[in-house]
Amino acid sequence: MKILSVDQIYQADQITLEKQELKSTELMERAGTAIYKWLTQRLKSSQIPIHIFSGIGNNGGDGLVVARLLIKAGYNVKVYIVNISEKRSKDFLYNYSLIKDVTKDWPLLMHDEADFPDIDPEDIIIDAIFGIGLNRPPKGWIKKLIQYLNKTDAYILSIDIPSGLYGNKPLDDAEAVVQAMETLTFQTPKLAFFLPETGKFMEGFEVLDIGQDEEYLDQVQPLAETIMAMDVLNLYRPRKPFGYKNTYGHALIVAGSYGKIGAAVLSTTAAFRIGAGMLTTFVPKCGYAIMQTALPEAMVITDKEENFISEIIADFEPSAIGIGMGIGKNEATVKAVKKLFQNSKSSLVIDADALNIISENEDVLRLLPRKSILTPHPGELKRLIGAWKDDYEKLEMTKRFASKHDVVVIIKGSYTITVYENRLYVNTTGNPGMGTAGSGDVLTGVITGLVSQGYDVLSASIVGVYLHGSAGDIAAQHLGYESMLSGDIVKYLGEAYLELITPTENASPEIDFM
Repeated sequence: MKILSVDQIYQADQITLEKQELKSTELMERAGTAIYKWLTQRLKSSQIPIHIFSGIGNNGGDGLVVARLLIKAGYNVKVYIVNISEKRSKDFLYNYSLIKDVTKDWPLLMHDEADFPDIDPEDIIIDAIFGIGLNRPPKGWIKKLIQYLNKTDAYILSIDIPSGLYGNKPLDDAEAVVQAMETLTFQTPKLAFFLPETGKFMEGFEVLDIGQDEEYLDQVQPLAETIMAMDVLNLYRPRKPFGYKNTYGHALIVAGSYGKIGAAVLSTTAAFRIGAGMLTTFVPKCGYAIMQTALPEAMVITDKEENFISEIIADFEPSAIGIGMGIGKNEATVKAVKKLFQNSKSSLVIDADALNIISENEDVLRLLPRKSILTPHPGELKRLIGAWKDDYEKLEMTKRFASKHDVVVIIKGSYTITVYENRLYVNTTGNPGMGTAGSGDVLTGVITGLVSQGYDVLSASIVGVYLHGSAGDIAAQHLGYESMLSGDIVKYLGEAYLELITPTENASPEIDFM
């Protein structure tokens, strides 16, 4: 699904009005009706008090449509007009005039703190104060109203975006943003939903289709794209009927140092679980017995050094190389990484200490092979590209780095974002339980295994991040967030594959899907 900028959303609205010969109030009616239907499917005629706070722009107009429809259906609704100024949008005024046709209880015109209503924790608040057109942070009594609503403990539903947030700009005032339990947004999610500094203001969101022009939506170049199951399924490469182990590549995992051989075990196991045909793991001597015992399917090559990697030597040309997990930053290890970058013809997936080596050694960075895949967590990313002021600058800096070096950069986090050729791909799987030691090692193994099978670097990154998160979601269903280990993610990679391809690949012809 495409993530559009605020300007693109306005353009989509305008093109929709022109092509479908609609009035703007008719498109507003669609939006309000979509929210009304979502609500009534869940309320089921319950008489829970509903407090609708409408601003005086088009977002407020959406709120008034919802209010009118709920009142007509017999719900217990109270409407408040957040009187920000005397300037009102035409569509707001139109829907404000329609309220009088369905109730004698006209909306309360709010001017200051004295107008704040009593709200019980069991009530519902609908936030329609500000939409994506907001261009400055709420101040004065409006800010205090937002803070008051946040403290009520009532269920807060925001229309299109929590009031106080911008669609695709940095946050100005974190104390002046509605804390929504659910956000119902129109046609496309906003980039703000997926970034740590702004996404925290909503517990969840749902995209409602309001019939915007499909041709425009298909052709427009978005700010970013969300990665859903169907996107991954379109990239999926099924096993060949006459394939054998060599068909799916021979990958090399370079990992581990004394006390960190577990990183090698996790990444190697993940690469196998995701489908690599053969795997060799390169570890210091101290890791030999551990690897042979933990994973008999893998071949093992050891360094001449007992406790760290000093020279990476393999007697084959790997189909992909995953490097960095637990290798440390010994001076000899730095030289080994530099030499690998100079000589390797294989696609590289670079993680952990290998990223830190790049960050700390300009001569190694200059040798960074094109089309490599880098998988930093926030701390590693900051060391790699420098400090940023906000999440939006972080994305721009990452795009510049990825373009300059012609690499894929995977920004790991709650919504992992893959950056390549100035494009952003936002993952939609994963959960807080995956914030555990070794999860990144597993991801590197997954992506290495996919590259080994013949996926191009961007497809391997998108598919790998999605399946890694999906396996984590399945693990969480069995174990809960707190009890998850990174090895559990590896364990459920098979189920993640099955969930993706069923019923497409495994369906019996006799099954009726209608």
